[in-house]
Amino acid sequence: MKQIITVVCIFMIAGTAKGQTNTNYDESKVTPYVLPEALKTTAGRTIRNAKDWESLRRPEILEIFSREVYGRTPRQKPAVRYELISEDNMAMGGKAIRKEIKACFSDAEDHCVAILLYLPKSGLPAPVFLGLNFEGNHSVYADTGIQLNPRWMRRTDIRGVVNHHATEASRGQLYSRWQVEKLIERGYGLATVYQGDFELDRPGRSGKDGIRHLFGTGNANDEWGSIGVWAWGLSRVMDYLETDTMVDAKKVALVGHSRLGKAAIWAGAQDQRFAMVISNNSGEGGASLSRRNYGETIADLNRVVSYWFCPNYKKYNENAAALPVDAHLLLALMAPRPIYVASATLDTWADPKGEYLAAYGAGAVYALYNKKGLADIVMPPPDTPVGEGSIGYHLRTGEHDITAYDWEGYLNFADKHLK
Repeated sequence: MKQIITVVCIFMIAGTAKGQTNTNYDESKVTPYVLPEALKTTAGRTIRNAKDWESLRRPEILEIFSREVYGRTPRQKPAVRYELISEDNMAMGGKAIRKEIKACFSDAEDHCVAILLYLPKSGLPAPVFLGLNFEGNHSVYADTGIQLNPRWMRRTDIRGVVNHHATEASRGQLYSRWQVEKLIERGYGLATVYQGDFELDRPGRSGKDGIRHLFGTGNANDEWGSIGVWAWGLSRVMDYLETDTMVDAKKVALVGHSRLGKAAIWAGAQDQRFAMVISNNSGEGGASLSRRNYGETIADLNRVVSYWFCPNYKKYNENAAALPVDAHLLLALMAPRPIYVASATLDTWADPKGEYLAAYGAGAVYALYNKKGLADIVMPPPDTPVGEGSIGYHLRTGEHDITAYDWEGYLNFADKHLK
């Protein structure tokens, strides 16, 4: 039987409509909808065990997301050359090791990325959190030893970014989103790369010399968008982490905020080497159900940032119900690995309830592996983390951001599953 969701929302907070006048923030106007069944193939065959899931339903869902949402990731991997460009064994006042590694996928500088890696000095090899950042590695921590990223930045005239380029004033400006010292104290490392090293966040993307052009470009309706490129980039960082003896590559947790949360989920879906996946406020096109007409919609995404997705995604602008998949199936692709989804009360644009229901819906697949999902279809009150099993969730008081509170939840979840 198909699942019809008509749960009454336990909270509603007014939010801005991001310039749109028809955005729905009224839970009473959310119409009933039918979710694609997790445990039934498109041909109608019932999935009864993990073997059936892995051989029949999982490949089918992965194919649909590739064809209709994010675009197809190229199968070939270019040769890569690693170069250690800096190392500090007394970082953070002697508490950490800091490395910067240059990974080049051709002889062209535009095909090189800078990986920033912080590791605790004890407990090596260490589990590591991996995520892309928005404004350069130097923005993660105020360390003058970190190279200033020279590439174009989407934001400008804020946090030390001037005329779309970083300045010395940019250093450490986004520390609150990374909490590097807290990670080190808890025994975890951090690996991060500026998203623009893989693909600039703009309609023109990275120009003719961007990394996507190593594979050729075309106008196919299933050509990968920027989220696909960023997800591919996360897997290439994982390739490096597997070579570093200071890293426990079997305990790498992906984390991403907003659009980079979408990229983290898509990377985790495709690459099962990642031990854990965390979505922070990823919203529409990420962890939030598209069939819920609340907050941002597929049409909103394609109106402003269609380059994040493949052209086929536009087919569903006015008919999300026609999309053969939804976010609960995307999250289910992580099974049986642990996943954590986080929302924020004031981030109504991302539809927190839709994120929670997607995480809840993924539980049917986790049950095939005898793993616990979320226990209650009714979402928890703010600042009350839930998830005794392999799916975790919290709704944080506040705005669209990633904060120290969020990290506390992720670290506690990682302690349970990675340590």
